Amino acid sequence: MDRERVEVRKMDTATKWAVWTGVAAVAIIMFVVLNPIVIISPGERGVVITLGAVEDKILNEGLHFRTPFVQSVVVMNVQVQKDEVETGAASKDLQELKTTIALNYHLEPTTVNTLYQKIGSQYKMRVIDPAVQEGVKAATAKYTAEEAITRRAEVKDTIKQLVTIRLAKEFIVVDEVSITDFDFSKSFNDAIEAKVTAEQEALQAKNVLEKVKFQAEQRIAEATAEAQAIRIQAESISKQGGESYVQLKAIEKWDGKLPQQFVPSSAVPFLDLNQKAPK
Repeated sequence: MDRERVEVRKMDTATKWAVWTGVAAVAIIMFVVLNPIVIISPGERGVVITLGAVEDKILNEGLHFRTPFVQSVVVMNVQVQKDEVETGAASKDLQELKTTIALNYHLEPTTVNTLYQKIGSQYKMRVIDPAVQEGVKAATAKYTAEEAITRRAEVKDTIKQLVTIRLAKEFIVVDEVSITDFDFSKSFNDAIEAKVTAEQEALQAKNVLEKVKFQAEQRIAEATAEAQAIRIQAESISKQGGESYVQLKAIEKWDGKLPQQFVPSSAVPFLDLNQKAPK
C-alpha cells in the first residue's frame, strides 16, 4: 500500500509539472503571438491606433504596452532624413533646366499622429517629392538661365522658402535644401562657353590697352620733364652769358693737347693772346 501511494504521488507530481509546463508554454506562445509590448527606439515615435482610429496619444521612446487585438502601434521616424528629387523646369527666359535637389527634413514629433492620419506612411512619395517639384519650378521661373547659374545661392534660398512653407502644412520640417546639379541644354551650354571666352578675350585686350596707355603716358611724362629741364638750362645760360657757357663746355671736353696744324687766321683753343700775362 505504501509503495502504491508513493507511486501515485510521483505520478501526481509529474502530472502537475507537465500541466504547468504546458500552461507556461502556451502562455509564452500567446505572449509572443499577441505581442503586447511595444519598444520605441531613439529617434522614433509611436502612433497608437485603437480599433482603426488614430489616438491623440503619441508614444515616446521607451517600453510601452498595448491591448492585443484592439490596439496597434505604427512607428514613425522623426530623425533627420534625406531625400533626392530630380526635376525639370523652365527658366524665366524659357530655357530648359534639369536639376537634382537634396532635401534634409524631419517629421514634427508632436504631430506624427496627425500626419499619419492625413497622409499615412507614404509621405515622401505623396507630399515631399511633389512639393520639391513645385518649389523648383516656381523658383526657377523667377530667374533667367544665366541668373540661375550666377545667383545659385539665391535660387537655393528661394526653393527652400517655397518648400518649407508647403511642407509645414503637412507637419514636415525642412532642415536644409541643396542644389546638387544644374543641367541646361547643349545649345545653351555652348552659348555660355562662347560668352565666357569672349569676355576673357575682351578683358585681355583691355589689359593690353591699359598697359600701352600707361607706357605712352610715361614717355610723355619723361619728354615733358626733359623739355622742362632744357628750358631751365637755356634760361640759366641766357642769364649767365652764353659765350662763357660754350667755352666751359669745350674745356670740359678738351683732352689737353694742342692741335698739330693751324689754319691761318685761326685762334689757338682757349688762349687769349690779347690777355696780359701775370707779373
